[in-house]
This record gives sequence, C-alpha cells and structure tokens, in this order.
Amino acid sequence: MPFNFGSTLWENTHENFYRTHSFQPAKQEGPHCVSTALAILTQRQTATFLLLQKRGRLNTQEPVSWSEALRAFGMKLAYLPFDLRKLRFYMEELVGLDDLFLLCYYTGQGSSMLRDPDESGWVSGSHVVVLHRDLIIDPASGQTHHAFDHPCNDRHTKRLFRVVPAGHQRGL
Repeated sequence: MPFNFGSTLWENTHENFYRTHSFQPAKQEGPHCVSTALAILTQRQTATFLLLQKRGRLNTQEPVSWSEALRAFGMKLAYLPFDLRKLRFYMEELVGLDDLFLLCYYTGQGSSMLRDPDESGWVSGSHVVVLHRDLIIDPASGQTHHAFDHPCNDRHTKRLFRVVPAGHQRGL
C-alpha cells in the first residue's frame, strides 16, 4: 500500500518513565498554562518558568524551548504523531501507554481553527494540560480530572508530547 493511514503514538507500549511519580495540580495565574504545566511536571513553582520566559529562554509557542527548560530537571519532550482530530480519538491510546504527557489543544470550536489569521496573526486560542496515567491535571482550574471526562476530549489537537528522560534517544 503506497499510503499508510495510521500509526501508533509510541512504538513501545511497555516503556514507562513516570508511572510511579506523583504530580500535584497548580492553578495558573493569567495566560500562563505552559509555564504552569512545566511547573507541574518538575514540581517547581510556576515563577521558575515565568522567569525563563521573561529572559527569552522560554517561548510559549516554541515547544523546543519547553523541552530545553525541562532538561535542567532531567526531562525533555518527545513529539507524538498527531493530526487535527479531537483529543478523544487519541485518549484511549494515551491512557493505555500509562505514563506522562503534555496535551495541547485548540480552544476554538469547529472550523474556526482553519480560517486565515487576522491582521495580528491570531487564529485560535489554545491550552496545555498534563496527562499522567489516566488523570488530566489542568492548569486552568488547578484540578485533576479523569482523562475521559475532561472537556479537552471535544477539542482539536494542536500538539502531543510524551515526557521522557533527558537522555532518551527520542525527543526535542
């Protein structure tokens, strides 16, 4: 077949890095879901990552900078294959991998993400949450939700990352 219509999110379903870790929710102050999600992953204060952002070392629209910020804590991000499907179409496989992820999704509805940008370059808002095993830690609410019950399931995917150790062969 000349075209493969699908792939798994991660080739090794038995590889787990953060299954036994615990993560505490944190509530973001203002539009800082990226900094707050990184703080949740590293169990540090959000201010740690806001300072990196202020210094130009963390860009909320540049995931490579997120991964670089995590390296100081022995972690990095690995991209997962995805498309614009709603997160619910990935959730069963993600939960089945039983590990730690960052899920990024558009907050706009329907075809609004497909329109041309406005004069400032704006298309649609987005949000980042942490998925640990079968729980979503949402910086917007500062609460934990069962993965299949979180409203992100009805939102379109922007990016998917697995959190891996800094020395792992895959990653940004």
